[in-house]
Amino acid sequence: MRYERQHAWIFVAGVLVAIGCGSRPQDAAATSGDAQGGEPIQLAQAADEVASAPAAGSSTIQGTVKFAGAAPSAERIKMDADPQCKLQHQEPVEKQDVVVNPNGTLQHVFVYVKSGLEGTTFTPPAQAATLDQHGCMYSPHVIGIQVNQPLEITNSDATLHNVNCKPANSKPFNLAQPVKGMKSKKQFTAPEIMVKCVCNVHPWMAAYVGVVAHPYYGVTGADGAFSLTGLPAGDYTLEAWHEKFGVKTKTVHVGDGETASVDFEFAG
Repeated sequence: MRYERQHAWIFVAGVLVAIGCGSRPQDAAATSGDAQGGEPIQLAQAADEVASAPAAGSSTIQGTVKFAGAAPSAERIKMDADPQCKLQHQEPVEKQDVVVNPNGTLQHVFVYVKSGLEGTTFTPPAQAATLDQHGCMYSPHVIGIQVNQPLEITNSDATLHNVNCKPANSKPFNLAQPVKGMKSKKQFTAPEIMVKCVCNVHPWMAAYVGVVAHPYYGVTGADGAFSLTGLPAGDYTLEAWHEKFGVKTKTVHVGDGETASVDFEFAG
């Protein structure tokens, strides 16, 4: 009987070792500590999708975000530590924290309605917002999303990434994505400006997520412009957020079916 029990325990131990060492990373259901914070790195779990709702009005607020002064010199990113990262770029890669466009406007500014929609409930869209890891950079660098809208995170690189997001108002998560093409889905359950996401494997990687309870937000691109469409007529406070220059707010009134213009300006 003792001989049989010993062999039974040896068999169980062997199975556990085989699971721990032989399964593919994307199939594993284990967690491990990250290199910096020590909190568990969880493999991806899909979030349930939710129903979408149409825009509530016919008004628009649009504008640009200008930059005052001389554009600062961009800092180059050193990717030598991971050959898989460096091989994907023929030209030097620059940091995205301050990007001034040729027309004197500023990229990566999150503009949203801060107040004026109180008492109105908006159903989040079923379509996921997307965050990609490509060339060992997050794309987009700044993104907006509604509360409880799915966020689909993809690893497009043939190297390990982890997506470490630490919101103050929603449950933090730290997803390991060791396989190229791996996708994960998550949600933020409460508004927050902004949620920072990093990759601890590649410390230059960072993305910022603006979580709002409504669909009236935008991020400035290569033309420095934003447009918030489908607004009900009313009085609003808009806020423009930039990771280096802080926030600016402005109030605006827009009538039914009208378009109002609001410009922001940041100085270096």
